[in-house]
Amino acid sequence: MNDGVVKAAGRVLDLFQGARLTPTQRRIAHSLVEHAAKAAYLSAAEVADLAGVSQPSVTRFAMALGYSGYPALRRELRAMTADAPAEPAGQNPMQSAVHAETDHLRRLGEQLHDLDDVRRAAALLIGSRPLPVLGLRAAAPLAAYFGYFAAKVFPEVRVLDGGGTSLLDRLDQAHADGAGAMLAIVLPRYPRESVEAVREAKAAGRSVVVITDSAVSPVAEHADVVLPAAVGTQLVFDLHTGPMAMAMVLLQAMCDAAPEPVQRRLEEFEATAARRHIFMA
Repeated sequence: MNDGVVKAAGRVLDLFQGARLTPTQRRIAHSLVEHAAKAAYLSAAEVADLAGVSQPSVTRFAMALGYSGYPALRRELRAMTADAPAEPAGQNPMQSAVHAETDHLRRLGEQLHDLDDVRRAAALLIGSRPLPVLGLRAAAPLAAYFGYFAAKVFPEVRVLDGGGTSLLDRLDQAHADGAGAMLAIVLPRYPRESVEAVREAKAAGRSVVVITDSAVSPVAEHADVVLPAAVGTQLVFDLHTGPMAMAMVLLQAMCDAAPEPVQRRLEEFEATAARRHIFMA
């Protein structure tokens, strides 16, 4: 995905920002963003097939955005994506996938020009004792990565990376112990248990910050703050470079919001590591 295609996808995503969409409509929006360069030239029936919904759902989606029907929305999409160039020739699939990640990171960098959402998310999370960090299936390594570093500077970070019947019990225990907020990392294909856990936390009156791949992700409607970061989809398994970068940006913002205790904890860790000869260098 070259820079022009990424920018086109960003403009299409902006079209849906702030709209109150049903889960079905979010699937349509997500498909249009993911396939921005070609979706503007598809019929309503083809978009329906792409999103796995009915053709009337596509029409209702367009009307929910204020258009008279899908043809009017398609005209808008064509205008938005008209300057998206074709993929450059001569790249092998591995190069194309890595270059697409570069474009995702460039767009994330542009998105972070405004840090209001990141800072608001950090303010919610640093006040939670304990701090549950949810990440199931593909998101489990990211939750563990965030939790590993967060635990060095914030007390009582609890990584919830296992589903099943005990997940909601662990979440309830965290809330009973005083957790006022939760970080959830929810990536495609959006595990049902993750969405349910976020919904349960929100229903219990907890603040929820979500790192996910898109502002129209199925979990976005249940979050107080959504921090979107695109996922690479050109290989057999997704690339999560963007979400990992977003997780570390969020942790940095949390550290910036509480500099004195963070610095003290870091110094204590370094002193302990030196005394125990934990590292070779």
